[in-house]
Order: sequence, then structure tokens, then C-alpha cells
Amino acid sequence: MIAIVLTVVIIWVSLKLLNAYTRHGSYIIVPDFYGVVIADLEDFASDHDIKYIINDSLYDNAQPKGSVIKQDPLPGTKVKKNRKIYLTVVALNPEQVNMPNLIDLTMRQALSMLETYGLKAGSLTYVPDIAHNAVLRQKFKGADIKEGTLIEKGSSIDLVLGKGEDNESTKAPDLFGKKQNQVLSILQSASLNIGNEIFLDGNDTTVARVYKQRPEANTAIQYGGTVDVWYRSEKKYDFTNNKNNTDD
Repeated sequence: MIAIVLTVVIIWVSLKLLNAYTRHGSYIIVPDFYGVVIADLEDFASDHDIKYIINDSLYDNAQPKGSVIKQDPLPGTKVKKNRKIYLTVVALNPEQVNMPNLIDLTMRQALSMLETYGLKAGSLTYVPDIAHNAVLRQKFKGADIKEGTLIEKGSSIDLVLGKGEDNESTKAPDLFGKKQNQVLSILQSASLNIGNEIFLDGNDTTVARVYKQRPEANTAIQYGGTVDVWYRSEKKYDFTNNKNNTDD
């Protein structure tokens, strides 16, 4: 009987000690770190009786620098006090890439190369040269940029290309109904630049589509020329049935 009583007491004491050690039943709810900037993290974590570790950073120019964009565990999760929360923040400095060599590539090859490196094509300028539509110079902010130069990812690179011997022209593509994020790509593929952009129904680019363009589709235009576009909201204009009704 004594042995049984001692066993029960030992088990009971052990369970109590184990519960105290593991804080059994003592939970907190993980707060929402999203959007909190690095400078405020210490106070924010302390107020919620929780610890954090920044284990990764990503560059995102759409989010405030140094702000939290990902956390593990997720907000609302039950954890024990002083549990560490792993955070991913927006990098303070933008990601950089090495400038590729575009010289002597065709315009299409150059556009593809820029996309591969996370860069964009800026303005296209055509000059007299026998090398038709070949890249003669690559420029950044008005100055030539050499291969291997570190440059911020997402930057625009201006291209100087050859006109060819016959001073050839191209045709303006049909942009009717296209969204803004499609227009520049289509024009560059046709060796043209975007001109003025006019929004007739507000600046909401998610619903804006090309209502009119000048020069009109299939009009002959010199390489490197510009095309002006007018946008209307797809919520206010019937693009399916009114393609030819684009009068002011």
C-alpha cells in the first residue's frame, strides 16, 4: 500500500512539474506582423509577449521598404509564450543585376535578353546604319552603359538601332481593346514607341482599354515613331460592338 501511494504521489508531482515546465494550457495568439516596419518590430513583439527572427528579405517595389510581408506561424495561430516568429521583410536596398551586352543583337533578341535579366526596354531610337534593326548602342539615363555594370533590377534601357539602307517604315499595330500593360510590348515588337496616353474615364488601369490610337492601325510609320493612345473604361464602353465608333 505504501509503495502504491508513493507511486501515485511521484506521478502526480511529475505531471505537475511537467505541466509547469511546458506551460501546459498557456497559449497566446500570434499577432499580425504584416506591414510592421523593422524599426517598430521590437516594441510590437514585446507588447505581444512574443519573439521574432528575420530570416529572409525580398525586394518588392510595391511594398514599403523594411516592412514585413510574410510570417511563420500565420496570424491567429495558438503558440506558447516566447515562441519565435520567423519573418520575411522587404529588402531596404533594391536588387541589382549585371547589365548584359546587347550590341549587335536584333531588336527582338535584345528585348528577350532584357526580360531575362529583369530589365525593361525604354525608348527605341533609329539612326542611319546598314545593320537594320540591330542594336548599335545601349543607354541608361541618357548615357551609354557597359556590359557588366551593376544596375537596379527593373530599370529601363534605351536602345539605339540601325534603320537599314532603305530607310524602311513599319505599320502601326492595331491596339484597339488592348490593356495598358500590353500596349508597350506590342509597340516595341513593332519597333515603335508609346506616345501620349490619355485616359478618358479616369486612371484605373485595371479596366482601361485602348479606345483610339493615332496613327491608326496599319498606317505606315517610320521605325522609332510614336503612337498616341486613348483609353476608356471597359465598364463604360462596349468594346465588342463599337470597334469602329471611336469619334471624339
